[in-house]
Amino acid sequence: MEGGTPAMSMLGKTISHYRILEKLGGGGMGVVYKAEDTKLGRLVALKFLLPAVAPVATRPDAIGDRREEDAAHRAALQYDHAALERFKREARAASALNHPNICTVYDIDDYEGQPFLAMELLEGQTLKHRLAIGTPRAAPLPTDQLLDLAIQIADALEAAQSKGIVHRDIKPANLFVTTRGQAKILDFGLAKLAPQPRRVAEAVGASALPTAGTAEEHLTSPGVAMGTVAYMSPEQALGQELDARTDLFSFGVVLYEMATGRPGFPGPTSAAIFDAILHAAPTSPLRLNPECPAELERIITKAVEKDRDLRYQSAGEIRADLKRLKREEALSEPPKPLPAAEMAIGAAQPRPWRRAIPWGLAGLLAVIAAFTLWSLWRARPPAQRPVSRTVITLPLGERLAGLEQPAVALSPDGNHLVYVANRGGTQQLYLRAMDSLEARPVPGTEGAVNPFFSPDGQWLGFFAGGKLKKVSVSGGAAQTLGDAVNPRGASWGSQGMIVFAPRTVAALQQVSDAGVPAQPLTRPEKGEVSHFWPEFLPGGKAVLFAAGSSSANWTNAQVAVQSVGTGERRDLVQGGTQPRYAPSGHLVHAQGGNLVAVPFDPQRLAVTGTAVPVVEGVLQSPSSGAAQYSFSATGSLVYIPGGLQAAQRRLVWVNRNGAEQPVAAPARAYRGPRLSPDGQRVAVAIEEHETQVWVYDVARETPTRLTFEGNANFTALWTPDGKRIAFQSNKEGPPKLFWQLADGSGGLERLTTSEYIHAPMSWSPDGQLLAFIEINPTTGYDIWVLRVGDRRTHAFLRMPFNESAPRFSPDGHWLAYISDESGQYEVYVQPYPGPGGKWQISTEGGTEPVWNPNGRELLYRSGDKMMAVEITMQPSFSAGKPKVLFEGPYVPTPATFPNYDVSPDGRRFLMVKPDEQEQAATQINVVLNWFEELKRRVPAK
Repeated sequence: MEGGTPAMSMLGKTISHYRILEKLGGGGMGVVYKAEDTKLGRLVALKFLLPAVAPVATRPDAIGDRREEDAAHRAALQYDHAALERFKREARAASALNHPNICTVYDIDDYEGQPFLAMELLEGQTLKHRLAIGTPRAAPLPTDQLLDLAIQIADALEAAQSKGIVHRDIKPANLFVTTRGQAKILDFGLAKLAPQPRRVAEAVGASALPTAGTAEEHLTSPGVAMGTVAYMSPEQALGQELDARTDLFSFGVVLYEMATGRPGFPGPTSAAIFDAILHAAPTSPLRLNPECPAELERIITKAVEKDRDLRYQSAGEIRADLKRLKREEALSEPPKPLPAAEMAIGAAQPRPWRRAIPWGLAGLLAVIAAFTLWSLWRARPPAQRPVSRTVITLPLGERLAGLEQPAVALSPDGNHLVYVANRGGTQQLYLRAMDSLEARPVPGTEGAVNPFFSPDGQWLGFFAGGKLKKVSVSGGAAQTLGDAVNPRGASWGSQGMIVFAPRTVAALQQVSDAGVPAQPLTRPEKGEVSHFWPEFLPGGKAVLFAAGSSSANWTNAQVAVQSVGTGERRDLVQGGTQPRYAPSGHLVHAQGGNLVAVPFDPQRLAVTGTAVPVVEGVLQSPSSGAAQYSFSATGSLVYIPGGLQAAQRRLVWVNRNGAEQPVAAPARAYRGPRLSPDGQRVAVAIEEHETQVWVYDVARETPTRLTFEGNANFTALWTPDGKRIAFQSNKEGPPKLFWQLADGSGGLERLTTSEYIHAPMSWSPDGQLLAFIEINPTTGYDIWVLRVGDRRTHAFLRMPFNESAPRFSPDGHWLAYISDESGQYEVYVQPYPGPGGKWQISTEGGTEPVWNPNGRELLYRSGDKMMAVEITMQPSFSAGKPKVLFEGPYVPTPATFPNYDVSPDGRRFLMVKPDEQEQAATQINVVLNWFEELKRRVPAK
C-alpha cells in the first residue's frame, strides 16, 4: 500500500475471504481496492488505512524496503493511535447506521497488521467531481436534481443524528452520487457522539462510537478544528464543542455550491477562508444563478447561519423544507400543451365542415410548396469555403523552442494559438488571438513544453519542471495536476479528464482536471514499451494514441484506439505517430516529417479507407517522434515547416562552479555521452535518421563510427578496462544487450536473450557484473544484473514501481538507482548484493545518478540543477544534505539513464547542450479551412 505496502502487489491476493481485483483510488487516511467477497459472492470495496498517516519506524531502513517477503518491515510498521482509532470509529459509526443513503460497512479486519474495512461497492462519482468547483466545468445543478440529492442527504443526516452521531466532515468529496442518482454519505472517520439527552444516549447503545479507551479527547485535542476548512461551521473553526448543527452548516455550504457552482466561502488561504466563515456572508445564490428558487436561497441562508441557535436545529427540519420546495416546484411547472385533437374536443361550436374545405386545401397546398422549396434547398451542395494560407512570423528576438515536444496548439474554436518560444533566455508559452498581430507571454509557464487547450478553450494545459500543470488563459497562478518526468503528450477531454504520457517509457495515465490523483488508462502489450501522444475522440469515450516497441524510433509506432469505459483496444495504422481526429471524418497522423490522413469512423472506431499524404515538410523530431502541428475543430491548421530533423546539440565541459568550456566536436544529435576510464575518449549515440554509437577521441578531436548493424544502437557503456563498449541494439529485434571491441574490430556479441527490452547501465569495478534495466509491460522498469562469465542474469529490484538507472559504487558494494515509488523519481542507494535496507538520497525529486570516481560523493540531476551529496560508507552508510553545484539548460535524459558523465578526477562534467548556432525556427504556417482540402484529397467513406 502507498506509504507502506506496495499498492500494486495487493492485486490478485486473497485477504481473509476477499480477493483483490483492482485499485480504485486513495486519499485521506486510506487507499481503496475493488474486491470479491468469495464467501458471499458479491463485489465490495476494501479500504486500508495508510501507514503513511503516521508510520513509526523502529528500524530506519524498514519502511524503505517494500518487498513483501521482508517480515521485519511489516513488523516495523506502526500506526498513530489517533489515526487508527479514527479508522475504527468510521467502521463503528457507519455500521451503526443502516440507511440507503449511507455507505454500508460490512466488516473490519486486518491483513498482516494493515487494518481494512469491507464496504459497499459504489458505482458513480463523488459530488465533488460532479460539481467541479473551481474548474471550467463548474455549473449549478438543475433544481430538480439538486432537490432530489439534497433530500436524500438530509434524510441520511437525520438517521445519523438519531443515533447521536455527528459526521464533522460533510463536503462534496464525502458525498457520492451513484449511477442511478442515489446519494450516499461516505467516510465517518471524524465522526463523534454529540451531547445528547440520556434517553438518546441509551438508544444508541455500545456499538455506536468511542468506547472506553478511545475517548474523544484522546483523538482530538481541545481547541483543535477537525474537518475540511471550506465546509467548517464557525464553532468547528473555533475548535468549540460540536453538536449535530455543525453538520447542517456544512450541508448548507454544499447546497450553496450545488445551487451556484461557486464556493460559499472562497479565499486564497485557509486563514482567509476561516475569516469568511466567521465574519462574511456568501454572495446571494439568486445573484449568481437567476434560476435558483427564492425559497432555496432562504433554506441555504438559514442553514449557514453563524449563530447555531438561529440555524436549522435538526436534519429533519431542513429535509421537510426541501421536500416542501420540491412539491411546490412540481406544481409550478407550466402545464404541457394539449394535443390538437383534445383541444378540438373542448372547442365551443366548430364551423360547418363544408366551410373548412377551401381553407384546408389552401393550407395543404402551402405546406406542399414550402416542403418542396425546403427539399430543393437541402439538395443543393453546401458552398465550399475557400482554402487560404498565411504565415505567422515570430517577433525579432523570439524563437520557437522545446521542439522535442509539440510546441504549437490551436484552441478548439480556432480563435487562439499558443506556442512555446524562447525570448531572452526564458522559455515559456505565448498566447495569440488569430485576429491579432501580437502574442502575449503567459505568466507562470516558464520552462513549459507541450501546450494543449481545454475543450472550452478557457484553460491551457502544459508540462514544466517534471509536472503536469494548467493555467487559465485569462490569467492567474498555474496549478499542478500530477507528475510527468519526461512527458510525451496530453489531451483534455470533454468529461473533465486529462490523459497524458508521464514518461518516455510508460503507459498512459488519466487525471481529472481538478487534480484527482492519476490512474493508469492503458497497458502496453507484449513487445511494447510505451504509449504516447494521446488524443481524446469527441465525447471523451475513447482515446487515440501511439504505441512504441522501440525506445529509439518513436516515429514509426503503432497508432491505436482504446475505449475509456471497456478498455477494449484496436490497432489502426502501423508506421505513424501523434494521431489526431479531424471532424471531417479523418484520422491524421505524422509519418517521416509529413502528415498522413485516412478515413475514420469514430463510432465504430475503425479505419474505412486508404492513407494518403496530405501535408509535406512538417517539422518532426526523429528522437521523440513529436510533430509540430495542430488543428481546430473548425478546420484551421497550423504547423512548423521543416520535415524530419534531429535537434543539434554540443558537448561541453562544465566545472563544479558552472563555468563552461566547449568540446571541439561538431554539433550533432548527441545522446548519453560516456567517458572512457582514462577520460581520453567519449562513446556517445548520435540520433539522426537512425541511431548509432560513435567514439570521439578528445585529444585528436576526431569522431569514429563504432556500430553499423541495426538502426537503433545507443546507451553506450565502457568496460572498466576500456577495451569494450556495451550498448543496446535492435540488431535482432527488440533492443537487447550487446558489446563490441572499442577499436571497432570484430562484430557484435549478444549478452542477453530475454524477450524484453534491455539497456546497459553500469559495470562493477572488476568488470564481472553488468547492471542493466529490463522493460517489462507488467512491472515497468526493473533492475537486473548480468554475470558476464556465464551469461546468467538475476533480478535485483523487480517491484510494481519503476526502478532504473542503476550505478555501482566505485568499490562495488553499493548500487544507486532511481525509483518512482513515492509518486516521483527519487535517488536511492542499497547495498549490493544485499541484504539490507535502502537510503533515499534526493529530497525533491532526482534522476540520472552518477558516482564521483572517488566514491565519497553521489551526483544527480533535479530539473536543471546538478546536485551533489556527500557519502560516508564506513563504519556505516550515511548521506549528507543535497547541495546545488550548478544550474543550466543542459539536455535532460530522454529516458532514465544519465545524459552526462563525470571526469575521472571528479572535477568536470561532460554535458549535452542545445546548439545556439542552429537555425532557429521562427515561422508558423497557417491553413484556413483546411478540412475542405482534406475532404477533397481524402474522401471519407
